[in-house]
Amino acid sequence: MGDAFVVVGASLAGLRAAQAARRAGFEGTLTLVGAEPHLPYDRPPLSKAFLEGGDEVPEDPVFKSEAELADELDLDLRLGTRATGLDPERSELLVQGPDGESRIPYTYLVIATGAAARTLPGTDGVAGVHTLRTLDDAHAVRAALDAGARTVVVGAGFIGSEVASGARKRGLPVTVLEALPVPLTRSVGPDAGRACSELHHRNGTDLRCGVKVAGIEQDGGKVTGVRLEDGEQIPADLVVVGTGVKPCTEWLEGSGITLHERDGGIVCDATLATGLPGVYAAGDVVHAPHPLFDDDVLRLEHWTNAQEQGTLAAKNALDPESAKPVSGVPYFWSDWYGSRIQFVGVPAADEIRVVSEELDDDRFLALYRRGDRFTGCLCIDRPSQVMKYRKLINKRATWQEALEFAGVG
Repeated sequence: MGDAFVVVGASLAGLRAAQAARRAGFEGTLTLVGAEPHLPYDRPPLSKAFLEGGDEVPEDPVFKSEAELADELDLDLRLGTRATGLDPERSELLVQGPDGESRIPYTYLVIATGAAARTLPGTDGVAGVHTLRTLDDAHAVRAALDAGARTVVVGAGFIGSEVASGARKRGLPVTVLEALPVPLTRSVGPDAGRACSELHHRNGTDLRCGVKVAGIEQDGGKVTGVRLEDGEQIPADLVVVGTGVKPCTEWLEGSGITLHERDGGIVCDATLATGLPGVYAAGDVVHAPHPLFDDDVLRLEHWTNAQEQGTLAAKNALDPESAKPVSGVPYFWSDWYGSRIQFVGVPAADEIRVVSEELDDDRFLALYRRGDRFTGCLCIDRPSQVMKYRKLINKRATWQEALEFAGVG
């Protein structure tokens, strides 16, 4: 049998790994395994344009048709097939597919199984309660919004806030419930979190911070509201839970791959190697040291990170002697109420300097310092500037250089 390159996870990272393997000259059997029945699709539109109103339902955001994938990659595509285990001694991936259990031999393996949305306890099977992670989730949430649902979002993170934005664009009432006093404190810091909160208030969303959900009210198996710890009940036809994700790695327990003690993500080195021969990982599942940030171990859930790591993992798996470390500056964006929030770098900082907070003039800007280095930037509606700050971070600019660039040095 010739060499076999197997990618488990038909995600953005998984697709980029398969494409990179072919571009690198791999000519053996290439297999892409995906748990969902859908072709690889793009996730960011699911919580953005896909939820906006309109007479026409947008097309599913698949990257390529099955014919295009076959033509480009000569790909053995296994959809509706879930990874159930890994046998490193025999170099085989265990899967459960439409035809039952089977084993797929590999010479090189890239794990890109992503993460699953966390749910509220006691809500399984309750109609109208959803997360927003998959294409099926997005169809269900859009259908509820099309029907004019009174919407409650649990969690004021980026996904939940995009759902709120989509509902408000339709003129629907929305309540966002957040346990923290200030949303997004862990992601962008309290000052930037307050600026993001202001976008909710300015657009008619009922944002409630420092509240805790006690449970879901239902009638006949369908949600009717959300019950808070203080006893208040908020009516709802649609509840969207946006309280974070958990890496999909349960199937790797006992495989010899080290899983992170906090969330079960895969612990890799800077080249995305897992420690097992020929096995690498990419995307949301990965904890890896980042050389640009003093080898801090990061797990990133960003589109750009998935794309970059998928490509890097495949290249490094095929040529470990020339393996390169992760190198890109983290970047993510989120669209709320017609405004674009963009972040580059990392949020952990010794100081966060709000340079400008005049939201009405689209001028919010916050810079992040670690030691004497500039390590992060959050912009609202400054699309032409954010990539300039990204370049500054990439070249290891000093804090003073960043301040001078922002005009406050």
